[in-house]
Amino acid sequence: MARPRAVDYDDKRKAILSAAAHAFAETGFDGASMSQIALACGVSKALLYHYYTNKEQLLFDVIEAHLEDLVAAVEAVPADLGPTERLVLLCTAILEAYRDADAEHKVQINNLSRLPADKQDRLKEMERRLVDVFAEAIAHANPDLRRDPRLLKPVTMSLFGMLNWHYLWFRPGGPISRQDYAALVARMIVTGTNSLDEVLSERG
Repeated sequence: MARPRAVDYDDKRKAILSAAAHAFAETGFDGASMSQIALACGVSKALLYHYYTNKEQLLFDVIEAHLEDLVAAVEAVPADLGPTERLVLLCTAILEAYRDADAEHKVQINNLSRLPADKQDRLKEMERRLVDVFAEAIAHANPDLRRDPRLLKPVTMSLFGMLNWHYLWFRPGGPISRQDYAALVARMIVTGTNSLDEVLSERG
């Protein structure tokens, strides 16, 4: 008979993942030890091994949980909105999901490649889901992009570049809020792509 889970199993697991994310972000995957992670989340090493037998499992779950939060956030944005409004709300949803998740975000960017190919594939599929949602919203905001799909991906990835790296400079209480920055990024994309007729005509 299987041993029943403790009532606080999920809470402890979340605490472990948070501690692991900060450890991986601060010292790198190789530099963070299971002992350090156990100490950081206030549990014994034996208890940590009860949840996770190795760092690879921890790394995968840190990134998977983070991506699940991001996907859930963007999929909650209503589809029946004006194109610019929807893009603004998608950008806002991502930036709000990034709140208090700088460590998890950094780990995703820097350490996903440390995982075995099959686990990378599973996580990359979640990343592609995010890209697809934003690409569709951008194309809806500027239908000209559908005429040349080769331009849609660069525009979409440019948007992610502005969102994904904001944690390097953004500070709460600074000159711009998350909501204002989300609107700024979305409107820069919409306004900028309005001049793509010139690019399309030059390319024939």
